[in-house]
Amino acid sequence: VQLQACGGGLVQAGGSLRLSCAASGRTFSNYAMGWFRQAPGKDREFVAAISRSGGSTWHTDSVKGRFTISRDNAKNTVYLQMDSLKPEDTAVYSCASPSGGYYGPRLEYYAYWGQGTLVTVSS
Repeated sequence: VQLQACGGGLVQAGGSLRLSCAASGRTFSNYAMGWFRQAPGKDREFVAAISRSGGSTWHTDSVKGRFTISRDNAKNTVYLQMDSLKPEDTAVYSCASPSGGYYGPRLEYYAYWGQGTLVTVSS
């Protein structure tokens, strides 16, 4: 399984970015997907998850109303639309997928990880 994330960059506070993560190596639509982030000096944390069909999503409280996870199963791609960005959103963002049927925020259930893309929000 390979996950390739892209879309990061430098943006001013209040701006927007859309991250993409292309998956290959197995049937994409059979698995949930998640986005995590790791800020400098901090542990990796859950950002958002989406169910296999895309019919259910889960966003951590700090990004609710600002970030939206979505997926296109025909394109084997998951997205993270990030609006109203804040300096505290600065981090390396990684997409991930569980090995089995898990859907949720628990990092330890995610077996496959992309390389990460850096998002920097300036004040």
